[in-house]
Amino acid sequence: MVCAATVITEGGAKSMTVEDVHPGRTPGAGGQADSVAVPTLSPREVEVLLAWFAADSKVEAAASLFITPATVSTHITRIRGKYDLVGRPARTKAQLLARAIQDGYTHLDDW
Repeated sequence: MVCAATVITEGGAKSMTVEDVHPGRTPGAGGQADSVAVPTLSPREVEVLLAWFAADSKVEAAASLFITPATVSTHITRIRGKYDLVGRPARTKAQLLARAIQDGYTHLDDW
């Protein structure tokens, strides 16, 4: 599948594909490139991550899972490290949520 568009510029009309605009990307789920690396999160990491997304704080997430806030922080740090290793850093909670949605660990409809 090739997505193309005609772009009008000062120099005239030019036909462009997704590859022209975003090198390395092909049309697909979320516009992600086919070769995007997805880190493997353990079931517990996913559980802690989703609890943290649903909570207002790490303290609240910890209480819902009967663990300490330090344990939540450790899991989040390890998850961020895994995203760093595949070249997709996620420094904020919003960035982690976006990555989790992109990678199928959760869905936008869940939030």
